[in-house]
Amino acid sequence: MDKCIFCEIVAGNIPCYKIYEDEKYLVFLDLFPRTSSQMLVIPKVHTEWVWDVPNLGEYYEVAGKVARHIRQITGEPVRQMVYGFQVPHAHIQIRPGRKNDRDGSQATEDQMKEWQKKFAVTK
Repeated sequence: MDKCIFCEIVAGNIPCYKIYEDEKYLVFLDLFPRTSSQMLVIPKVHTEWVWDVPNLGEYYEVAGKVARHIRQITGEPVRQMVYGFQVPHAHIQIRPGRKNDRDGSQATEDQMKEWQKKFAVTK
């Protein structure tokens, strides 16, 4: 298998805009969002499919914690989508708001910094 970009992010070899991190999971902003401040929830241990993540309930608890945090800040609903095809590493997309407001083009560094500051979760 080729190097996994998400594993490289976890290892610190590729920078990211972290929203939340603990011993097992990492949440960071998606560089190519369909919604402003779209983020990804990943297990730190490489797992290709979401349903193969050890302790799946714990994984979803992290996604829920972040989603509730965003909802509290914005007052808007938060959608989630489960993926595994674009990158062969389990990930849940968290999409704030009711609809997509972007076309998937790369967000600017200023946008990413603004979203990170606004939505970072403290433990």
